[in-house]
Amino acid sequence: MNVFDILGPVMIGPSSSHTAGAVRIGLITRALLGKEPEKAVILLHGSFAKTYKGHGTDKALIGGILGMRTDDSRIRQAPEIARQQGLFVEIITGDIDGAHPNTARISLSDASGHTVSLQGSSIGGGNIHITEVNHMPVSITGQHTTLIILHQDAPGTIAAVTEVMAGAGINICNFRLARNQKGGQAVMTIETDGQISQEQNHAISQLPNIFSSTMLLPF
Repeated sequence: MNVFDILGPVMIGPSSSHTAGAVRIGLITRALLGKEPEKAVILLHGSFAKTYKGHGTDKALIGGILGMRTDDSRIRQAPEIARQQGLFVEIITGDIDGAHPNTARISLSDASGHTVSLQGSSIGGGNIHITEVNHMPVSITGQHTTLIILHQDAPGTIAAVTEVMAGAGINICNFRLARNQKGGQAVMTIETDGQISQEQNHAISQLPNIFSSTMLLPF
């Protein structure tokens, strides 16, 4: 059992589910964008939608999008900081079929118009479960070093990625692939038993048919 399951993380806010988990969902979405976000549209579902103002879930998500960690005291002022930095934030509420009660769907855009979207749930004790990237199904918990690789669905792409990892002696403990259509955009999520260096991640990002490779370290 992870220590977070017992004690919860060091954090700002009244609830690990509504604050720490929300910060992490925002952080991962920012990491996927890879640049400074200019616009954020946040859809809140279930308990997040009903209690986000009282529990500070909106501030936590915005704080994560701004790059803040769970123990950053600035989370309380995250909406104001976002406005100062020119980040436009729209928060809406609604229902997402089959989603966990503490679920947010975030869409981020940068100044060039590049957009990424992510759906994630805060499942207790600061733990999260990411279930969608760019509307494609994934399953990411943050318990392992994880690569989120956006790529073209083309022959040889998976083999090229795993060849880099095998050459570096990296053992894959979980692999998942999803695509929106044959030959279209796809996403690989790869969890590993050990660390991946920035150099190895960069090498993967430079392979043919790869749009981006985002490395997440364990929480």
